[in-house]
Amino acid sequence: MTLLSNARAVELDEQVPQAPALAVVPAGRPSIAASVRAYVALTKPRVIELLLITTLPVMFLAAGDMPPLGTVLLTLAFGTMSAGAANAINCYIDRDIDAKMRRTRRRPLARDQVTPARALIFGVTLAVASTAGFALTVNPLAAALSVFAILFYIVVYSLILKRRTSQNVVWGGIAGCMPVLIGWAAITESLAVAPFVLFGVVFLWTPPHTWTLAMRYREDYAVAGVPMLPVVATERRVVTESLVYTYATVACSLVLWPVAGMGPVYGAVAVLLGLVFLAEGHRLLRAVRAGVTGVHLRPMRFFHLSNVYLALLFTVVAIDPLLY
Repeated sequence: MTLLSNARAVELDEQVPQAPALAVVPAGRPSIAASVRAYVALTKPRVIELLLITTLPVMFLAAGDMPPLGTVLLTLAFGTMSAGAANAINCYIDRDIDAKMRRTRRRPLARDQVTPARALIFGVTLAVASTAGFALTVNPLAAALSVFAILFYIVVYSLILKRRTSQNVVWGGIAGCMPVLIGWAAITESLAVAPFVLFGVVFLWTPPHTWTLAMRYREDYAVAGVPMLPVVATERRVVTESLVYTYATVACSLVLWPVAGMGPVYGAVAVLLGLVFLAEGHRLLRAVRAGVTGVHLRPMRFFHLSNVYLALLFTVVAIDPLLY
C-alpha cells in the first residue's frame, strides 16, 4: 500500500477521525450508490489523503524539478489502490474491535453494510491490481516497496503488534513511512539517503501524533482491549515520550537540509515549524506537570497541529527544488 498508514500509519487509521456514517437502506438490498460508498469507506479515504501529502512532494525532490506528469498520476493512482487494499484488509481483521469503539463502530463491517468475505476479497483484489499496475507502468522497485508496505501493515502491525504491545504504533508506523520511498523510487528507479531521512521524519512523527489522538479516545481503546500507550501508561509518561519523539522529528527534518542539498527556504521553514511543534509539546508537558488531566489537557490540539506540521514541511520539500 504505497500510500500507507500514520501513522501514517503508524496506524494512520487511528490518527484520523472517521467521516459520519452512511445512511443504511432500511429494507431490501442496498442501492448501488450505497454499496459503492460502503466499499469506498473500507479504503479509509481520509487516511489516504494524509499519505498523499508525503508521496507527491518526494517526487518533486527526487526529480529536482517538476516530475513527469504521467509517472506522478500513475504512482498516485496505484498508490491509492495499494493503500486502500491494506486499509480494507485491516477493516476485515479489526471488525470485532471496530464494533466496540465509538470512533469506529460506524464503519461498513461494523454496521453490516459489507460482509467480511466480500471486504477481504475486495482488499486482496486491490492489492493484486495495484502491484501489477506498479510493476507494469511505473517500475518493479516501486511495486516491491508497495507489496512490502501492504504486508507489513497487515501482518506485522494488524495481526502481531496492535493487540499485543503499547509500542504497536512505533514499529507499525513503518508501513506509513513507505510512501516516501515509493515516491522516490517511482522517479529514480532507485533509493538514496534523502528519502530515508524523510522516512525517518514520518517514523518519528507517528508516535506522538497517534498517542495524542489515543489520549482523547483512551476509553475506546481500553474497551476494545488495544494496549495503546495512553491505556497502559500515565498521562505524564505519554506526554513526556511524545515530546522526546517530537524533538527527534524536528532534528531529523533538519538533517535533510544538508543531506539533500536543500536551499534556505526549506531550512527556514523547517526551523520555524519545528519551534511551533515543540512549543505545543512543551505546553502539554507543563499542563500535565501542573496536574491537568483528561480532556482539559487538550491533546487534540497537539494532534491537529502535528497534521499541519507534516503537511507544511512536505509542501516546502516540494517547493524548495523548484526555487533553485
